[in-house]
Formats: sequence, C-alpha cells, structure tokens
Amino acid sequence: MADINKGDVYTRITNRIIADLEQGVRPWFKPWNAEHAAGRITRPLRHNGTPYNGINVFMLWADAVTKGFASPIWMTYRQAQEVGGQVRKGETGSLVVYADRIKRTDTTDAGEEIEREIPFMKGYTVFNGEQIDGLPEQYRATAAPVLDPVARIERAERFFAATGADIRHGGDRAFYAIHADYVQMPPFETFRDAESYYATLGHEVTHWTRHPARLDREFGRKRWGDEGYAAEELVAELGSAFLSADLGITPEVRDDHAAYIGSWLKVLKDDKRAIFTAAAHAQRAADYLHALQTVNEEKRAA
Repeated sequence: MADINKGDVYTRITNRIIADLEQGVRPWFKPWNAEHAAGRITRPLRHNGTPYNGINVFMLWADAVTKGFASPIWMTYRQAQEVGGQVRKGETGSLVVYADRIKRTDTTDAGEEIEREIPFMKGYTVFNGEQIDGLPEQYRATAAPVLDPVARIERAERFFAATGADIRHGGDRAFYAIHADYVQMPPFETFRDAESYYATLGHEVTHWTRHPARLDREFGRKRWGDEGYAAEELVAELGSAFLSADLGITPEVRDDHAAYIGSWLKVLKDDKRAIFTAAAHAQRAADYLHALQTVNEEKRAA
C-alpha cells in the first residue's frame, strides 16, 4: 500500500471533477444501470460487499462511467488472487484513498515533550470486477428482475418519513427553511417522475441536517449565492446522490441546479480540499439520516 502525497491527491481528484463540471456534467449524479446482481444503482462495493464512502464513491463512479464498467465491485490485486481471480495483463487500476494519523513526539523550548497527531493520506489501487478473470460466481452474477417500482417508491417514502423531518407540500419551489425548520416541496404530482421527487427530497433533507440541533453545519454563509452558500449546496447535491444510491433510485439531474455549476467551480478552484470536505459532510448527513431509521424503528417497537 503506497503513501500518496496529500496535495497531489487533492489536486488530481479536484481537477478531474472540475473538468467534468466545465463540460456541464455533475460526476456524482449519473444514471446508474448496472446489470450486476448488486442492483440497478449502488455505491461501489469492496470485495466483501461493504460499500465505499465519501470521496471514493465519486472517484470509482467516475472511473466506472469512463471505462464502461457495469460491475460495482472493486478489489485489490491481492484480494482478487485470494478469491481465485487474476487481474488481466495490461489492466489499469483505480485510485482510492483514506485518511490516517500518525503520532509524533516533539520537545518544546522548555524541554517538555508533547505528543501531536499529524494527518496524512494513503492511497491504494483497486480493479473493477470486469478487469479480473476467474472470479467466483457471486462476483459475476447478473441482476435479478427489477423490483416493482411501487415497492421501491414505498421504501423511499418510509425512509424520509422515518427521519421525522417536517415535510410540507405546496407551491412550485423546493427548499429548506432553517429558522422555521421545515422542508418545503412542490406537490408530488408536479414532478416528471417519482425518482426525481425523491432525489429532490433527498437534497432538501440533507439541508435539514445542517440545523444546529442536528449536525450544526455552517460554512460562513452571509448571503444568498456566496461561497458558503455554494458549499452547502454542493453538500446537499452529494448527499442526494448518496441517498439515491442507497435507496436504489435513478433520478434525472435537476435543471435548476445547472446555475450552481459556476459557483461550485469557483469553490473547487479556490480550495483543492473543498470536494473532500463536501463529500465528508454529505457522508455524515447520509449516515445521520440512516441512523434515524433505527431510532424510529425502536420507538415503534416500544
């Protein structure tokens, strides 16, 4: 496993996302029609079936789209060998990263020893299941027939209801009102399809998690449209992408969010760490919303 220069990783990944945005493409929101048994839309999966999180989701989604992979499964060269597979000669792997910390002891001018933690980033290479020969059947199985759409919609309905968010319907705008603490949605019937409704709801409920009583997320917003506003909108976009993947829905990209691309580009160009920060906040929001499902199930069972 190789150490990866932190600045290099930030720059490489950010530049890739900037290039997509400059083409008008949001790399975190692509229709996902994998024919693999894992399903129609999914987060990238490790060799043991555990989903990737945070920035690695978008990195592997982007590579899968670029290289035309349908399989959501990724594994290292050694992991492939351990299950009887072999990466084909000439195949190029994909980078995934994770943050870690090392402890270092320093001596002050007064001769006192102090211990401090230094964050750093490590990276390693993984290969898609379609780049590996000889994998067992569970890694190559094709998708079962798609579930009845009503069942998938009902699952999304239950998910958002279990958050306990105050979700109101009416008007022609979707937004989160932080001071009154409610989500406003246009009527369900006004959306072009159910997937678009739930993706939009996922965006607004991700905003809902920023309330001081929840995750208390703040980017120094002072006015509509400033960099703090753009950063929060980016978190909500990524949060909606995570939730859509988790709920198995494939939404269309919201037309009204095309106007944000310019402000997102400015945020990313000004700060190479911005996409990592946004992905981490979006992951935290998604985890928070998933945790509410368990809390409410326990309350109903009590």
